[in-house]
Amino acid sequence: MKRHLLLFLLTVSISIVSQTIRTYNINGLTRKAIFYEPILKSDKIPVVFVFHGHGGNANFVSKRIDIQNYYKEALVIFMEGFPGRTVPGLDPNGKMNGWQIFADDLEGRDIQFFDKVLSDIHQKNYNIDDKKIYLIGHSNGARFVNVLWKTRGDKIAAICSASAQGGNMISGAVPISVWMYIGKNDRMVFPKSQEESIPIVKSNLGITDKGKTDGNKTIFSGKNNTELVLQQSNSGHEFPKSSLPEIISFFKRHTK
Repeated sequence: MKRHLLLFLLTVSISIVSQTIRTYNINGLTRKAIFYEPILKSDKIPVVFVFHGHGGNANFVSKRIDIQNYYKEALVIFMEGFPGRTVPGLDPNGKMNGWQIFADDLEGRDIQFFDKVLSDIHQKNYNIDDKKIYLIGHSNGARFVNVLWKTRGDKIAAICSASAQGGNMISGAVPISVWMYIGKNDRMVFPKSQEESIPIVKSNLGITDKGKTDGNKTIFSGKNNTELVLQQSNSGHEFPKSSLPEIISFFKRHTK
């Protein structure tokens, strides 16, 4: 009994020690990110950036989309948005944390934040695997992930975009592997508008096949060994947490 308790306390201790909060000054704005260090050792370290939805924060999303508990070889970074994006009916005054939704939106402040953190981890004592940089976003965070695909696609191996997609903004983005999640009962970002992004993603990836169905997912093969996983369920505006193990497997089979 004592041995089991000791192992439990040791595990909790490791989890607490592995989490750090870092702040960055971006043109006078103090930006925040929560880092989870890799638990399992690897020669080169994969990186997963996670972006919350509008009104969220890094601490909240680190518990809801707990990638650190599934991809233990990776450095997992939960980025935190900043007020300034107005959303009619939800945040008309822009007082909640949010992300830019176009490449030239909000003076590019969130792209600069991503660039700063990516540069910072290369300067720290990490042996980053630049072939394994991955992004996950939900809602407004998913839209921003697509902004980064459009503007920083040369640095990214794969993305997971849940409950918001890129639309015409991502036309011509470099081919990378994409996991798209759409809730058929989403009342915040309507499924029909999200589905309009599917042919654009397929065009970017050069997809011509009809795909293979696996449960609520359809899997397509693209050029340059890219892949599109299109997941659609009867859920609403939420992140498919039960799919996290599959999403991590998806990331692991794709590199730059």
